[in-house]
Amino acid sequence: MRIVSKWILLSGVVSLAVLLSITFGLPVVQGSADHVRWDIIHFSAATTPPTVSPGGVAFAAASNPSTLTIKLTGSGTFVGPASGGTSSGVTGGGTWETFSGDTSTGSGTYEVRELISWQFANFAPAGSVIDEVGGGTRANGNAVLRITYSDGSEGVLGVGCHGPGAPGGIVEGVIATKGFVTYWNAQPPMGGVDANRTLFHVM
Repeated sequence: MRIVSKWILLSGVVSLAVLLSITFGLPVVQGSADHVRWDIIHFSAATTPPTVSPGGVAFAAASNPSTLTIKLTGSGTFVGPASGGTSSGVTGGGTWETFSGDTSTGSGTYEVRELISWQFANFAPAGSVIDEVGGGTRANGNAVLRITYSDGSEGVLGVGCHGPGAPGGIVEGVIATKGFVTYWNAQPPMGGVDANRTLFHVM
């Protein structure tokens, strides 16, 4: 009986030792989720540096024909997983209005349902704008969000921020789909026009 007990104890010790050696022999992968706020912003060049604040508007156009456009407002938050995957940790939404030429073809609200992708580029230089949004560190990058519209249609919203200090290749503004219509041509920001600008804050 004592021999059996010794073998059980010895087996347990050896198993624990093997488990610990395996555990501590593995590389440790560290990472944390990004908690991000996004906004379609107001932009005012009347101050030096310029002032940014919530509550702006942005436009995107379709193709075939390019006279189909969508006007969006909005803000919200999401949790961007360290893995770079999708996330249901989202809040927010805004308003939408669609146009054919100058004629309004519908309007309402939309709600964010899921983060599809978050790609962080870099942090913006401190002091490059007067930031009235706040709530974190300004960042450049892009996010793709799954949304539902108040008329029952579904789509995606793409938000891109190419602010001060951003590397090349990031679109500033928004793109969207609504049902089968693809508003994939972000309308670029223009000097003196308070539209088509976005902002991320990593919180």
